[in-house]
Amino acid sequence: MKRIGLTGGIGSGKSFVAEVLSKMGYPVYYSDDRAKVLTAENLAIREGLISRFGVSIFDQKGLNKKALAAEIFHSEESRLYVNEIIHPVVRADFQEWSTQQSAALVFNESALHFETGAFRRLDYTLLITAPMDLRVHRVIAREGCTKAEVLARMQSQWSDNRKKENADYVIINDEKRPLLHQIENAIEMFLLSKN
Repeated sequence: MKRIGLTGGIGSGKSFVAEVLSKMGYPVYYSDDRAKVLTAENLAIREGLISRFGVSIFDQKGLNKKALAAEIFHSEESRLYVNEIIHPVVRADFQEWSTQQSAALVFNESALHFETGAFRRLDYTLLITAPMDLRVHRVIAREGCTKAEVLARMQSQWSDNRKKENADYVIINDEKRPLLHQIENAIEMFLLSKN
């Protein structure tokens, strides 16, 4: 089994590619979804966040995502702190999940494989890119936020050019090039590789 990191910046379409891969029969681990579950269930994560941000970081519904987002998007130190608490737990959860899969390829979908160094623990990385203006448009349409908010979130992620230096395969999701053909080529490359 080969473990493939599926990544891309906000608005790149990595979640859409993950859905396509899943429909093709490949197991996909959604890191963000699992991080939300683990943040609600894992005592070490909960205690770590409360010790840094106070009890108001959780409310009756669980994690106060808006408050946490405000903290991490405006403070690099806070963002690194949160990453150090949550990401090791998510990586361990992925390792356990992947041992239960039987497919030749499994995918770990996460926006931050490169930023957190998680890509080093995977066999390959598949990077989804898209033009900046298209990414901004997609996020505004999806989340109803402002352009300034989208750009602030993008600032916390590596640029596509920096990610490309470490990616094993790049898919350009610009709504011009055939996406399915690119996905099929990536799968073929991963399946045929000797690693």
